[in-house]
Amino acid sequence: MCTRRDFINALKRELNPALQKLQASNIAPVDLAQSAIGPGMGVYSRYSKVLEADGTPMSVRSALQIINQELDLYFNEQDGELDKESRFCVELYTQCSFNDIKFGEADVLARAKNTSVDKLRADGVLYSEKGVVHLLTREEIPMEVSKDKGIWLLTQQLTCAMETDGVMGAAKIVKEFFTSEPERAKALAYRLFTLAERRGWAAEAYAYNSLIVAWPDVQSKAAERSAAWSNAEQQTLFTSGEISSGEV
Repeated sequence: MCTRRDFINALKRELNPALQKLQASNIAPVDLAQSAIGPGMGVYSRYSKVLEADGTPMSVRSALQIINQELDLYFNEQDGELDKESRFCVELYTQCSFNDIKFGEADVLARAKNTSVDKLRADGVLYSEKGVVHLLTREEIPMEVSKDKGIWLLTQQLTCAMETDGVMGAAKIVKEFFTSEPERAKALAYRLFTLAERRGWAAEAYAYNSLIVAWPDVQSKAAERSAAWSNAEQQTLFTSGEISSGEV
């Protein structure tokens, strides 16, 4: 037997590692929430009773609600690992997707995230004209890859490339990185899928789900492209005589 607080504490200890393993296994976002129920209910069923604050037994329905709340919290905590511009974009997306808001409201939000509307506009993620602000859609964002423009933009570029050019399009972007940014973008895609699904934005949810489901193929094609480029570069050096026989 345990209390509600004990149950929540146990969930925090055990659910987060389980979710990390599920994400690492590249589980489809549409299946993640359902898969999280297993470990969560495993904690619940471990006890003969889970007592609410008033001493009554916790129902299965209440336990499921708490598990879903912990799932939301897991993704919210990941926001803290984002750059400040991406945190702004996630918050604005959560509030109104790609729809317009007043400049004043966007300015307050940007200041709260320690950034500015002007900076976000310059980065190519935000429209700001005549007192109106909105996130640029994937059709509007710049597709030139930059390694210092934040994870939000990279996530949108990857999703857009997947929508328009499939696996090879996304792989072309991933190939440009030798750091963890693409994996962080994939993690953000999980978060954005969850937001879109909860709000009934079916097309948005589908786009992020498609990117994540194809991720192993994207990584494989990116590795192939990198290897091909490396081989071609080495062959060029051999042909030009820049690598002598004693250097290989």
